Amino acid sequence: MASYGDHPAKISTQEKSITKTTKNPGKEGLLNNLLGGQPAPQNLKVPQKDLLVFFRQLAVILQSGVSLAQGMTLIAENMSNKKLANCVMRISARLSAGEELSLSLRQYPKVFAPITVGLIEAGETGGILDQVLERIALLMEEQAKIRGQIIGALVYPGLVFLLASSVSLALLIFVVPRFKNMFDGMGADLPALTSFMLNLSQLVTSIQFAIGAPVVLMALFFGFRSIYSSKAGRLWIDTAVFKVPLFGDLILRSEMAGMCDTLATLVNSGIPVVDGLERCISASSNERIRTTIRRGINLVIQGQELNYSLAQSQVFPKLVISMIKIGEETGQLSFMLEKLAIFYKREVESTVSSLTKAMEPAVIFVVAGIVGTIVISLYLPMFGLIKNFGK
Repeated sequence: MASYGDHPAKISTQEKSITKTTKNPGKEGLLNNLLGGQPAPQNLKVPQKDLLVFFRQLAVILQSGVSLAQGMTLIAENMSNKKLANCVMRISARLSAGEELSLSLRQYPKVFAPITVGLIEAGETGGILDQVLERIALLMEEQAKIRGQIIGALVYPGLVFLLASSVSLALLIFVVPRFKNMFDGMGADLPALTSFMLNLSQLVTSIQFAIGAPVVLMALFFGFRSIYSSKAGRLWIDTAVFKVPLFGDLILRSEMAGMCDTLATLVNSGIPVVDGLERCISASSNERIRTTIRRGINLVIQGQELNYSLAQSQVFPKLVISMIKIGEETGQLSFMLEKLAIFYKREVESTVSSLTKAMEPAVIFVVAGIVGTIVISLYLPMFGLIKNFGK
């Protein structure tokens, strides 16, 4: 396999071993000297948008005929993210020392995901590294787009709830108490709705509420965090998410789009289905989906077909199972996965658009309903007084 440094050199099997590479003090010492003695940023985390730009630039560098090591140095020198630039310079030094790109990227597991390294390794083996790099950038772009759409759809209801809560608290804290003093002076009989609002206002303006509400919220937050940090709790919550009206289907479709797109990319790059599924586990953010894929891998290893293996957990939509079955029977699995990815991406876009349009009037109705209820409850006693005065 060709080296990607400025001076191609033969790499021994020992040098290809990740363990021996990272434990070789002479090589690591040389790389540290080349980079000013700075330690390797093992815990470095990089925004996806910076990685997207990096892989697109790297693909162009390869297509232009510039050596990989020299091209990565040029990219690093023009990066605005200095931490990533330092990481890329280290990778360039490793390439110049005769190491393969995939092995160099493995030194930074929090920067380059296993699926990324696996695709690059397949690209090196097949001699299509430039195409793989372009595909990685496209895959990251699609995943970021879907993630943004999901976040946008989920944030909107949260903002509506926050706005409604803020308006309600403001009225109960600053407006309702003034009416309470006025009603007490009149000595009038208050309607049930008015009495409820006055009692509610008294509650939210009390010292007990001021102390208790934050404590309860913090307890709920840390309780949820504690449950979600356990594997069983995370599985239960991620399973329940799919049952949430409207949003459950949206999240499931986004997971299907991401998994099908990722697996199609891996299979097209020459990675076996089992290895591709293992990398799809790390690419998913839902524990229920990850558990289903793990069980599917075990059944595939035992000799079962992929469609049968994934269908056992009854999580994946029937359309996905049927299309995968057709792809396996016709030998066009990657083609079917690509079509599924395109279909579910469109479904996500359509669902997000529909939810956004439906929630725009919902904001007005919710806020108007809350404010209107409070206002009506305050003016009901006045209507009664005016009616009695007229008599």
